[in-house]
Amino acid sequence: MKKSELRQIYLSRQKAISQEDRFAKSEAIAELFFRTFDLSGVKYLHSFIPIIKFNEVDTRIIVARVWRDHPHIQTVVPRVDLKTNEMTSLKFGPETELVQSTWEIDEPIHNEVVADTGIDMVLTPGLCFDNAGHRVGYGKGFYDRFLKRCRPDCVKIGLSFFEPLDKIDDSHDGDVALDFVITPNSTHKSGGTTAL
Repeated sequence: MKKSELRQIYLSRQKAISQEDRFAKSEAIAELFFRTFDLSGVKYLHSFIPIIKFNEVDTRIIVARVWRDHPHIQTVVPRVDLKTNEMTSLKFGPETELVQSTWEIDEPIHNEVVADTGIDMVLTPGLCFDNAGHRVGYGKGFYDRFLKRCRPDCVKIGLSFFEPLDKIDDSHDGDVALDFVITPNSTHKSGGTTAL
């Protein structure tokens, strides 16, 4: 199936998840994240802040635990520029004040940018993923452009409520494949193998 069809199907499925189920599934994803990955060498962790109207995975569970248990890690979150169609990473901590953008995304009000090449690990949103690590987002390409600027050894992790598909039919060279996808039930390494 192609991205446009998958986008409609999975956005509808994601929005249909109850808030109770969303929280339980997000907690399961967080638990697998901490069980799977060694964070001792991570200095900068980029994480999306969930868009409430799209019912995304609640990454705040992961971020709060990083702040508590891994104080050596600086968390950063995206700011989207709709004029340039680019995304930058801003420092994000417990005291950071947020403001809602025109896209209804919470973003820091400050301008403390972290270079893309400084980021060690990225938690990436997506409506669905396939076994090769390709993703279906909202169609604007912000994450693909951003991930291309990250270092080759930056660990790219997709978070999804749904198990990966066999294949997204219209993936192309402009798409940046992720290294792993975490669902509530398992961690998948690109190539179709299950890490746990």
